[in-house]
Amino acid sequence: MAKLKREDLNQLSMEDLKQRLHDDTDRLQKLRFNHAVNPIDNPSQITYVRREIARLNTEIRKRELVSAK
Repeated sequence: MAKLKREDLNQLSMEDLKQRLHDDTDRLQKLRFNHAVNPIDNPSQITYVRREIARLNTEIRKRELVSAK
């Protein structure tokens, strides 16, 4: 799991960003469920995925604001 960089996000299309957001949201939900049932080895994965989702949401919102002008 490599950290997303701003340059990587700028190269993705809007559909790719939304698809990745959907995938990461599903992954976060599964991680939380698995952690509730049986503690996972590395609980910092949950924090990592949450931050990735925040980065994706920020980039999507930035593009929406630019296109609205």
